[in-house]
Amino acid sequence: MGQGAEPRRPHARDDELGAAVARAQEGDEAAFAVAYRMVQPGLLGYLRGLVGPEAEDVAADAWLEIARDLGRFRGDGAGFRGWTATIARHRALDLLRRQKVRPRTTVLERDVFDLPAAHNTAEQALETLSTERALALIGELPPDQREAVLLRVVVGLDGPTAARVLSKRPGTVRTAAYRGLKRLARQLAGAEDAPGTEEGAG
Repeated sequence: MGQGAEPRRPHARDDELGAAVARAQEGDEAAFAVAYRMVQPGLLGYLRGLVGPEAEDVAADAWLEIARDLGRFRGDGAGFRGWTATIARHRALDLLRRQKVRPRTTVLERDVFDLPAAHNTAEQALETLSTERALALIGELPPDQREAVLLRVVVGLDGPTAARVLSKRPGTVRTAAYRGLKRLARQLAGAEDAPGTEEGAG
């Protein structure tokens, strides 16, 4: 078993999402609303990691583009997550350019995924945290690791899809995610060992 021996688990509701997207492409507005509700939380979390408090405005712009171009999308539920993340990322980078702020993602010469089983613990722990606390922890990572982990844990993309979103090779993003999750595992372990962090402490 090599470093990529354990593939990324498919998102639990990708089949349902794919079906909703297909119906939305046929003009079913209720199905589009279903797809929106399934994708928006992860997309918003990802954007918060990129542009902070501007995330909701950027997400709104992204969804306008997603709705406009929906008929051109080809793929399944997982592909739709990747497509929407790509659009949202472009809108975020546009905002950062307009603000004349160097994009935090430019260091991200990374490619996410197919991490070794040893680091699934960090991923599972993050999934159980509140979104706010998880994003705060992820926000402390170096820029190259931050977006890799956001795409892996918050958006739920697989390796090849995350690579396409970032226009990077999978090995690079895999390294970033590996290092980021390893670092988060250490932070989580430290928090659990700290006095006064048990439930009910206070």
